[in-house]
Amino acid sequence: MSDTDESGYRVVRNEEEQYSIWRTDRELPAGWHAEGTTGTRQECLDHIAEVWTDMRPLSLRRRMAEAGA
Repeated sequence: MSDTDESGYRVVRNEEEQYSIWRTDRELPAGWHAEGTTGTRQECLDHIAEVWTDMRPLSLRRRMAEAGA
């Protein structure tokens, strides 16, 4: 696949519930896991736009909840 190829992407998520896309023909970097969505680059980005509504890392959201913020 070339870098301009629009097929072969997957949505990945880390332990902080942050999202990204990654080429399906490449090994995932440490700390990232396949979320289950695959498709074109744009399809994956559109999915992320729908599901990633709170950009704060999970650890920050938890600390804020504990502090009553």
